[in-house]
Amino acid sequence: MTTTEMTSEAGYQDLNRLLALMTGDEKHGPAATSTLDALWVLYDRVLRVSPGTVDAPGRDRFLLSKGHGPMAYYAVLAAKGFLAEEALSGFGSYDSPLGHHPDRTLIPGVEIGSGSLGHGLPLAVGSVHGLRAQGLTGPRVWVLIGDAELDEGSNHEALAYAGPAGLDQLHTLVIDNASATYGWPGGIASRFEAAGWSAETVDGRDHEALYAAFTAPHAGRPRAVVARVEPKS
Repeated sequence: MTTTEMTSEAGYQDLNRLLALMTGDEKHGPAATSTLDALWVLYDRVLRVSPGTVDAPGRDRFLLSKGHGPMAYYAVLAAKGFLAEEALSGFGSYDSPLGHHPDRTLIPGVEIGSGSLGHGLPLAVGSVHGLRAQGLTGPRVWVLIGDAELDEGSNHEALAYAGPAGLDQLHTLVIDNASATYGWPGGIASRFEAAGWSAETVDGRDHEALYAAFTAPHAGRPRAVVARVEPKS
């Protein structure tokens, strides 16, 4: 079975088993597991995309900017049928499509090749403008970034622009595992609010809190959800 063949869906209870199929010396385990619950809620209950609609113009777009720990992403994609479960055991090997950074040309449903910190949010801003240029105002763009990425100037510029521009198709999920060098007075959400975003901080392991934050109305403003998880050790 190849990565392009659909598989039957698995559930949240299967994710640890799927993660265990991926082995190697450069797993970035904490970077991956910090995203697991938020990714699951997005793909299970929020994102309007499926293995059959990965090329549909009206699909939601999900951009993994925090791409240096992609195992949870791969596990969720496998659970949702975007790639074959059997592909997970080859993670990081020479001939595997599942690299240490995701590759959009090799994995169905992956929107960007990622791993270099700080470029996902600017790409998401551009994606919203690209959709609007095509008259597509329904699809939502989601981008997942890590709190340490907010140290990057490119992300500061993107979030400072998106609020005043009223990019309400844009949604940013920040995984906060206390790994940022500088932090932000008043918390990460206040940084987005100061730039004109709708923003909320939730427990990154609480599925119902995540879902409520992901689906809260934010007319005329981009939305940021800060998901706090256990600090990176």
